[in-house]
Amino acid sequence: MTLAYRRAALADCDPTTLYRMLQLRVDVFVVEQECAYPELDGRDLEPTAELLWAEENEAVLGTLRILRDPDAMRIGRVVTAAAARGRGVAAALMTQAVERCIETDATVPIVLGAQAHLADWYARFGFVVSGDRYQEDGIPHVPMTRAAAGG
Repeated sequence: MTLAYRRAALADCDPTTLYRMLQLRVDVFVVEQECAYPELDGRDLEPTAELLWAEENEAVLGTLRILRDPDAMRIGRVVTAAAARGRGVAAALMTQAVERCIETDATVPIVLGAQAHLADWYARFGFVVSGDRYQEDGIPHVPMTRAAAGG
């Protein structure tokens, strides 16, 4: 099977695939990065939330989510399985996420909270640091913004 990219609201996800996405997020953010925090924060359940993921041979290789904030689109929970890093999976997901955010509402900016060491990577997608560095779960982060595409 080849690498495939998918998008769906949480309620429309196959339960096994959803489980694999959430397990990947916990495996990386909670276990690998040693951050004890409430990974399941309720935002995946919002009616406008969308999950994007890459899968190959029934394995989820990467995932992220798109949220609608009052004045922006938000990309978050960007994660790639250790075995899939370096294959361009996260870059493809980010490209699709930016396109989806613009398609949803081109009149608002797209925002994210980046781990500080990844700021240059996010810059490849048009994001710029838009505030001061902060600590989240013991990891330095920076707020980043991509200007509204139109209107």
